[in-house]
Amino acid sequence: MRNQPGRPGGPLVGVRIIDVTHAAAGPYASMMLADLGADVIKVEPPQGELTRFAPPFLPEDHERFYGGRFANRNRNKRSIVLDLATDEDREVFLQLVETADGLVENLRGGVLDRLGVGWDACRARNPRLVYAAIRGFGDARTGASPYAAWPAYDVVAQAMGGVVATTGPDAEHPLRAGPLVGDLVPGLMAALGLVSAVLHARAAGEGQFLDVAMVDAVMSLGEPAQSSWDYLGRDYPPSGNALDDVTPFDVYRTADGHCAIAAPTEAMWRLLCTAIDRPECVEDPRTATNAARVANRVLVDEIVGGWAATRTSAEVLEVLGGQIPVGPVYRARDWIGEPHVVAREMLVPLEHPHHRTTTTLGCPIKLTATPAVLYRGPPRLDEHGAELRAELAARHQPQP
Repeated sequence: MRNQPGRPGGPLVGVRIIDVTHAAAGPYASMMLADLGADVIKVEPPQGELTRFAPPFLPEDHERFYGGRFANRNRNKRSIVLDLATDEDREVFLQLVETADGLVENLRGGVLDRLGVGWDACRARNPRLVYAAIRGFGDARTGASPYAAWPAYDVVAQAMGGVVATTGPDAEHPLRAGPLVGDLVPGLMAALGLVSAVLHARAAGEGQFLDVAMVDAVMSLGEPAQSSWDYLGRDYPPSGNALDDVTPFDVYRTADGHCAIAAPTEAMWRLLCTAIDRPECVEDPRTATNAARVANRVLVDEIVGGWAATRTSAEVLEVLGGQIPVGPVYRARDWIGEPHVVAREMLVPLEHPHHRTTTTLGCPIKLTATPAVLYRGPPRLDEHGAELRAELAARHQPQP
């Protein structure tokens, strides 16, 4: 991952996206497009985007142009303030739409339509535009959900999409997953859908409307639960860090932390038994097959967990790494200097003109010919307003 201030890169250079988003799902979608080279123009109301002034802030950042979450989701973008309740700024917005390949928004359904800048108005100004909407329950244009007018957040999408019911130690203690999967997975799918539709628009000369419902996106992750119900008529229970049909496949305590260890196949089990100096477990009828190990899960956990508990996480990795799927449980602090993270450039220093350099997560999409580039920090509110208005004015000047 390269950090080259002022120099965009990636396969989407030359693509322009209008970003009318807030919170997490929409900003994350447009962030991915910006990382891959798109010119993303963030349109903000006069008071700024919802999370712009939310914590955390750097202790030395007394001006507080933006908080940490906003900074991570809005890098590589340009900001312009437009009050879409006014005729003048609506016209500026639609002029920007004329220059764009795509638009992303995650406001409640009908908000932009009532302001006169929704899908119909945008399509009238730019028939090649791809308009991507992210909403809790989708948009009536693609399927009229009875909940279409309901607001939604990550926890609602996780609950209705099946993640909460299959996460946690048992059925009586369902848990929301820690990361904002109810926001970020829909964001990824909207970005993929938009790029796909832009390819079609460039070939066919015709844009289109697309939407991603947060609940739908999370549901699409639920293949194990759906298969269990459809094939067997059985709920897929939450099982903590384990799986109910294979073992060992769990997170085990070590002398100084925890490690995930998975050896679900017979070949891996044999390797694991050799590595932890328990060769007798290969032929033991209680542990010789996966079915036997599942039936004797407590015994298997005692064997594997007992071995891991007497060693540090580093020692577990030294013994099992490269043979058995194994990995330590990391916190954010543990990523710093970690060889894989360094090699994959997944922590990137990002310079800011008004406070110290911060570290942001890198783009996980690695391309050999057109790699993603972090070239611009998050914008201050309306930082690029004059610049963008000048571009539009130049575009509309009469040609000699």
